[in-house]
Order: sequence, then structure tokens, then C-alpha cells
Amino acid sequence: MADELRPYPEYKKSKFRWLGRVPSHWSEKRAKYFFREVDERSTTGQEELLSVSHVTGVTPRSQKNVTMFMAESYAGHKLCRPGDLVINTMWAWMAALGVARTGGIVSPSYGVYRPLGGEELLPEYADALLRTESYRSEYICRSTGIRGSRLRLYPDKFLDISIVCPPMSEQCQIVAFLNSKDRAVRRFIRNKRKVIDLLDEQKQAIIRHAVTRGFDSSAKLKQTDVPWLGCMPEHWDVKRLKWVTRLQRGYDLPQDARMPGSFPVVSSGGIIDTHCEARAAGPGVVIGRYGSTDSVFFIESEFWPHNTSLFVTDFQGNYPRWCYYLLQAISKADHAAKSAVPGVDRKDLYDIYVPRPPADEQVEIVRHLEERLNATDGSIARVRREIELIREYRARLIADVVTGKLDVRHLPVTAEQPPRDLDVVSEAEDEAPEGDELEAAEEVAVGNE
Repeated sequence: MADELRPYPEYKKSKFRWLGRVPSHWSEKRAKYFFREVDERSTTGQEELLSVSHVTGVTPRSQKNVTMFMAESYAGHKLCRPGDLVINTMWAWMAALGVARTGGIVSPSYGVYRPLGGEELLPEYADALLRTESYRSEYICRSTGIRGSRLRLYPDKFLDISIVCPPMSEQCQIVAFLNSKDRAVRRFIRNKRKVIDLLDEQKQAIIRHAVTRGFDSSAKLKQTDVPWLGCMPEHWDVKRLKWVTRLQRGYDLPQDARMPGSFPVVSSGGIIDTHCEARAAGPGVVIGRYGSTDSVFFIESEFWPHNTSLFVTDFQGNYPRWCYYLLQAISKADHAAKSAVPGVDRKDLYDIYVPRPPADEQVEIVRHLEERLNATDGSIARVRREIELIREYRARLIADVVTGKLDVRHLPVTAEQPPRDLDVVSEAEDEAPEGDELEAAEEVAVGNE
């Protein structure tokens, strides 16, 4: 794809050093000539609630996995119209902004900027341009605050930023080109994620075989009365889970949880970016209670178990790593409570019958198992790296094209496609696993305002 592209024939120096050179025929104006700040408020709070993230731009909150800070009423939230630029004031330094494609309401802490009357800036082009790394760096420089994590980009500072503006026909060409390349990248990522899914299935099959049969092919087997278990070595025992591991619910975070400390906080989604000085457990095994109930983590260090998790308090003389893989092999979702938000608790798991080999054999099984898993984990890591690299390529391509480093005017344009946000991803096509966790942090910051 790169061999199709070349620089523009003529450039000029930008009025601002941070923009470098721009094509000689592009115009350059401060943001105040394209946008004005608006502050319209909802009287009912019944409009579509929109989320603003550095990962996905402006999208309906209903399409996101972030569910914290759901208020009883959203009356008084800011209104935005299609085409408005919305900026998460506290997270602008991460380019948490975007152009709204639908109307709705956003946090009162956000900035809403409406395009002025002229038709100089195509919304899809503006969305891509203002979320590039060059502009993110400028937001950092223009944001103010007492520390890095509390920087704010105020309206006067944003409206003073320079925006480069190609002719409208060229903006349309740029958007069409990037949409075409974006679809190719999405197909690549979708196919790679299918490979990861297959490797994960293979990994789960290896774990299940290890904890139900072991690796001694000469061992005699016996039939059990446990449907999920089937046959197992005849010298193993069958026990209820509560006689193999003791589980405890996690805790609510103390109010000073964001003070500097040494303990990572573990929730149902894994380790989250919060530390606390309060009491910690571990090392040990943690199970997600809600949503990702099949998520099981082995934590080497001390940690604070969040109330969305269960953690093992007593391994009952069993090898901890064995218990970790045993809990992975159990389909906890089959035992989840039937509710709007599926979840499991200790009582849901304790009566599950599980195999228990002798303690010394548990250690040997884990050794063989992890040797086999290393190869699969290596394959998964390589595929994930390929996805990471193609995402980096996409981000760089977008930045180079929308800032005029590469010329796409000579390229043929396929049939016009409906406008599409260049970086909005769906979980089915281009899931970014870190996306919702980082967006949750953005929502926490605003919610604490």
C-alpha cells in the first residue's frame, strides 16, 4: 500500500513550528475560525447518552461496555448536534475527542464546539486530523493543571490551535482513501482475531485434558458420575470444590485507594490501574464474579481483590498453580446466576465436583502443562503483535495523509461509501482489548469532578 503514495510536489512552512511543512495550496487557520463553543443543556436528560474516548471518539454509550456512573437523571447534561466537536476536557491530552455523528448529550465537564457557518471542514476529515499524534502533543502543551493526570484543555487554548485545511474536494478524496484502507485493515484484524480464538480454544482443550486426565498415558482410567469430567485416572479423588479451594469475595476499595501504594487492584477484568496502601491478599488466584466470569488470574505479587472478584484464601494443601488451571477448566458461566448481569458467587461454585490428583502429581502435571502452553502462548503473542503493528500502521497512515505528508489526489476513488468514523471499532471487527479499560478510567476522572 505504501508504494502508491508520495509527497506533495510543493510545501510551505507552517505558521506553527509543531506542524512542520504543509502542502503549499492548503490553508491554515486557528480553530476559532472553524468552531465556536456552545453550552446548550438538556431539560429532560432523555436524549441519547454519548461517550467520548481517545479510543473510539464520540459514540453512543449504549454501544460501550463502560457502565459506571449511570445517573438517575441526565437533565442538565450538555447537548450536542451531529457535526459538533466534543472534547473530554480532562483527557484531551490523550486525544479523547471526536466529531459527533448523531445528536445526544454528554457530560457537563466536556467541551462542545459547533462548526461555524462555512463549509470549509469535512466532519470526517476534522475527526481524523484532530486525533492525530501531532495534535495530541499540542493539546498537552496547551493544557494546564497541577499534575500530568489532571491536565485540562480549556476552550480559549483549544480555539487558538492552528488547523490545516485542504480544499474540500481534496478532503473528500482523503476521507474516501482512508475509508478504503481502513476496511482492509479491519479485515486483516478480524481474520487475525479468528486465529487467536482458535488458539485460545486449543489452549483451553490442553488445560482441560491436563486437569481431568493428566499426562501419564499408562494410568488406568475410571468412569465418574460427574458429567463434565467423564473418565479420570483411577487413583485420583473426586471432591467438591469447597474441599479443594476456599473462596472469598473481594472488597470495596477504601476511600484513599488512589494514594500511592504498592498493591495492584484486581477486578473481574484483570489488573486495573489503581493502587492502594490498604490490606492486600496474595499471591494467589482471582476469579471474575461478573461479566467475564470465566476470567481466572494467577497473581504473583500481593494485590487488593476488588469486590467484582472472588479470590482463593486457602488451597487446602493443593498446589496453587494446579488450582489455577483447575478453575480455568470449570465453565463457571454454566453456574452463573440468571440475571441481567450474570455473575457467580462462592455458593454457586462450591458444590461443583472436581478431580484431585495427589499433591506431588499436581506439580508434575503443571510442569508438563506449562511446557505445552508456552508454544501456544507464543503463537498468540505473535498474532497479537501483528494486530498491534497493523494498528500502528493505520494510525501513522491517517496522520501522514490528513497532515499532508502524503498525497492521495492521484489515486482512483472507488464508489462513494457512506461517511464512517475512521477509528470507530466494533468488538466483532477490530476489538482493542485495552479500549474499554482506558475509557473507564476517562469516565472515572469525569465522574469524580
